[in-house]
Formats: sequence, structure tokens, C-alpha cells
Amino acid sequence: KFSYIFLFKHSKREIKMRKLDSTKVRPLKSDQLLHIQDHDFALRPGFGGSPIPVGIDVQVESIDSISEVDMDFTMTLYLRHYWKDERLSFPSKKNKSMTFDGRLIKKIWVPDVFFVHSKRSFIHDTTVENIMLRVYPDGNVLFSLRITVSAMCFMDFSRFPLDTQNCSLELESYAYNEDDLMLYWKHGNKSLSTDEHISLSQFFIEEFSASSGLAFYSSTGWYNRLFINFALRRHIFFFVLQSYFPAMLMVMLSWVSFWIDRRAVPARVSLGITTVLTMSTIMTGVSASMPQVSYIKAVDVYLWISFLFVFLSVIEYAAVNYLTTIEERKQLKKRGKASGMYSIDAVQAMAFDGCFHDTDVDMSPTAFSDHCEENEARARTASVCNVDTTRLKRKRSLKGNVGRIILQNNHVIDTYSRIIFPSVYIVFNFFYWGLYL
Repeated sequence: KFSYIFLFKHSKREIKMRKLDSTKVRPLKSDQLLHIQDHDFALRPGFGGSPIPVGIDVQVESIDSISEVDMDFTMTLYLRHYWKDERLSFPSKKNKSMTFDGRLIKKIWVPDVFFVHSKRSFIHDTTVENIMLRVYPDGNVLFSLRITVSAMCFMDFSRFPLDTQNCSLELESYAYNEDDLMLYWKHGNKSLSTDEHISLSQFFIEEFSASSGLAFYSSTGWYNRLFINFALRRHIFFFVLQSYFPAMLMVMLSWVSFWIDRRAVPARVSLGITTVLTMSTIMTGVSASMPQVSYIKAVDVYLWISFLFVFLSVIEYAAVNYLTTIEERKQLKKRGKASGMYSIDAVQAMAFDGCFHDTDVDMSPTAFSDHCEENEARARTASVCNVDTTRLKRKRSLKGNVGRIILQNNHVIDTYSRIIFPSVYIVFNFFYWGLYL
């Protein structure tokens, strides 16, 4: 009995202490305070009457990526909805609002706004779902979400990479047409705000704007639609370094062929083939990072015309070599030396050093024998001279005669090509950059 009386007194004392401690008082449930159980929230506010106005306010946190291959963009934003539901009104002496998290969303009516042309989207859930619901005593509701959405952007690459892309993120109610729900921007043009530090690696953000319109579906009717419009201008410097500048260098490198001796077949052919293959590699690299569109892009125009210049430089040497061969054959026939030892020696000289010059040799038999005797005398004299003196003389003779050799042994086509090719390419560059910039 003693122990029973002691426990009874101890329990009474504990109950009194709990009543005195205000922090231990159990608060009222939100659904009891908002009278959620007394209403059917499957129906929109004012069901059967005029359409309910739902204001939208958006703050763009970041534009995460722009993909030309997939033709889409990824954006992270805060999406806020404003509407009035008198079923959620509650008495309040200080007129203070109540704030809830995402657990209350499933119990009340919220607008079914979705993103038109979206591919992927999700609500951030770290550490909990980024959802906020704020209810005011008069029934006004603020519903805020933090969302990342990937949506389509219909891009036009006809001016790529000197292009400006106009993309838009579109919001619309999925179930309620304009007879039941009216979407509008809460604060007009000021309803769309952006972070000052938004930047992209390949684009300048030129403009952000908000607009509205109507969308019609044949089976369900007209719907209010809101647009988040933004214009993106591409950075050109990256493509200048990766595509335009290498193409310019390859074209100018192909012009070196015009200054090489026309009989130096290996040098001129290898140079031409190397520049052609390099241009092909540049064009393949640019095409691999772009969507396979059916129209011509600005970069394609530049690269293909540059490739044409390189290709024409190879064709130019083919013409020079062909005309040179015909010209030499005609000269040999006129002098009666189309066959014999001299022609064989000339062909062998051209094959070994590529620099045989018909202007430096007398084509008559007497002159040829005299020339051979002179060569033998020079060879005997050279064997007596010192090796260092011989090398010095060769260097001096090469330096003095290199300009004369080049001028005497270039075809007239090479002479004209040195002027025509650079001039036409410069005109093309002025026309190209003036048209697309």
C-alpha cells in the first residue's frame, strides 16, 4: 500500500509540472487549423464559377548547359505560384502567415503547371524536397518550388558559329483550360528575375524577357501559356582558334607551292597533299561536334571554300607540270634532240635533283662536248682545292643564284597564282565576315 500511495502522489506531481511547462504543450495540427478535412480539395477553388487566377513568379538561378547536338538547354529556377483558396483561411489575431513544407501539398489543391517541350525535370530533394507552402489568414497561398528542367530549343545553325539563338521555357496548366484557370505573370515584366552571376562558357546572355499567350488543342480547347524568353549570342573566339585560324594557315601554306621550283615534283606534291588532308581533318572535327542538319552552316561555307583554295593549288601545279613537260618536248623536237644521250642525261638530272634548267645548257652537240670538257677541268681543279674552300664557294654560289633560279624556272601560271590566289582569298574573307558579323 505504501508503494502504491507513493507512486500515485509522484504521478500527480509530474502532471502538475507538465501543465506548468508551456514548452511541453502539444501544438495544434495544421490540418485541424486549416480545416482540411472539412473540404474536398480534389476540386479547384470556386469550382463551377469563374476561372481561378494563378500568378506566376520566376527567379532563374542558373543556365546549366546548352547542347547544340540535342538542341536543348538545362535551367535551374525558383517557380512560385500565387492564388487564393478561401477553404484554407484561418483566424489570426496578428494576421501572420503559416509556412509548411512539402508534406501538406498532397492534402490540398495546387495548380498543375507543367513545362511545355520539356525533356527532363526534377524537384531538388537535398536535404529534403525544396518545396515551400505559405498560407495567409485570408486564404492567399504562396507555393514555391526549386526545379531543374531540360527543355527543347529550336535552334537555327545557318549562321553557326556567328549565330544568336532564341530559346524559351513555356509554362502551362495541364488539366485546366482558360475556363477553369487563368495563368498570368504576377508582377508583369518584373515577374522574371535572374541571378547577376549567370554566365555560360560559349554564350553571352543578351536578354531575358517574360511574355504570355494562348495555346489551342483541338480536343481540349484553349490554355493560357507563359513564356520565359532569352537570347544567347555565341562566343566566336573559341571557333576562331579551333577552326578559322587553322584553315587560314593551311590556305596560306598551300601558296608556298607557287614559290618552289616547278621541277621539284616531290616537294610540291607532298605539300599539296598535306594541306588537303589537314583541311579534311579540320572539317571532320567541326562536323563531329554539330547536329547533322540538312542545310549549310556559315562555318561550312568558310571551310569548304578554304578547302577549294587548297585543292586548286594542287590542280595549279598539275597544270604547271603538264604544260612544262609539253613545252620541253617541243623545244627538244625543234633542236633535233628528242632522243639520245643528252635527253637521257637531262631526264636523269631532273629525276635526281629536280632542278635541271634548260636555259643554262647549250643544246648544240659542240657546246655539249665543250661543256663536258669544262666540267672535267673543274673537277680536277676542285680535287686540288681545300674542302673548306669548296664548301664556302658552294654556299656563296647558292645564295647568289637562288633568286635567279626561282625566277627563271617558274612557269607563268605560278607567277600569276602568286597574285591571284591571295587577292581572291582576301576578298572572300572581307565578304564573309561582313555578311555574317
